[in-house]
Amino acid sequence: MAWMLLHLVLAAMGTWLARGYALRRSLIDLPGERRSHSIATPRGGGIAIVAAMLIGCVLLVWQWPGEQQLLVCFAVGLALVAAVGWIDDHRPLPPWSRLVVQALAACVFAWGVYSSNGLWLHALLAFALVMVLVNVWNFMDGIDGLAASQAALVAGGLALVLGPSLWGWIAMALAAAVCGFLPFNFPKARIFLGDVGSGALGYMLAALVVAGVTSRPAAWPLLMLPLAAFLVDASFTLLTRILRRERWWTPHIQHAYQRWARRQGRHVGVTLAYALFSLTALLLMLCALRWRPSGAIWICLAWYAIASWAWLIPLKDDGVNKEASP
Repeated sequence: MAWMLLHLVLAAMGTWLARGYALRRSLIDLPGERRSHSIATPRGGGIAIVAAMLIGCVLLVWQWPGEQQLLVCFAVGLALVAAVGWIDDHRPLPPWSRLVVQALAACVFAWGVYSSNGLWLHALLAFALVMVLVNVWNFMDGIDGLAASQAALVAGGLALVLGPSLWGWIAMALAAAVCGFLPFNFPKARIFLGDVGSGALGYMLAALVVAGVTSRPAAWPLLMLPLAAFLVDASFTLLTRILRRERWWTPHIQHAYQRWARRQGRHVGVTLAYALFSLTALLLMLCALRWRPSGAIWICLAWYAIASWAWLIPLKDDGVNKEASP
């Protein structure tokens, strides 16, 4: 409890300081046709979560000296993802330059995983998951409280799976740090995560999933259940934009959560609905861990089919302005 309280307080204090900094430096997201908010809001609050987690990594090095190399690689990768996001929050960077830095961070963490257990398969998984989840959390950070609440739920669930291990402590710290940030972001956002926060959350969740796969190899499909809402929404929306020959790397408001929020005229209901969906997935994951491993893949496929069906529910035209094909 003291460990979690430390990260909650650090993140809450850091978010308050980050908001003041953003207002002084005019780091403001303005409303627009490609944004889902209606009032000017400061960004970059995710730096507080990153700072709290890096402090936690320093403390954990003392407690887990045998995992020092892996922890250092994790922290360096986190710092790289956060740094390029922090720069982008101040001065927009080309998407490909951000991708290069994210790939470097993924390589650093993957090397740490390989050095820890000697398994190239786990290292490749680490690289792939970092690249995917960093960008998925960036794509899905578009309405009040959504990305942060999903990160808190996933981290909390993985903490129960990982138990009293190094990565279990990291998962608890992340869940607590995000909860320290959430009151500033939900139900009405006073500050956004920014790229520094959304990318960092995706990176840390990827690391936790890799840790779960390492500790419970047979249960790897179940560990993907809490990610279903974000993976399905981001993947289907991206594929749709590519098929339409749109500039898929540019900001837009075509995700299912954005369409839904626009039709409701508010964000709270959508964020809570996504939270309920992911909480159900977490409970299913925890229950299924006690079942026979042979059913894990079928459970995962069935849950992703449900998520896909929910995304594909016909929606009447909501007036979204489609980008013109080149």
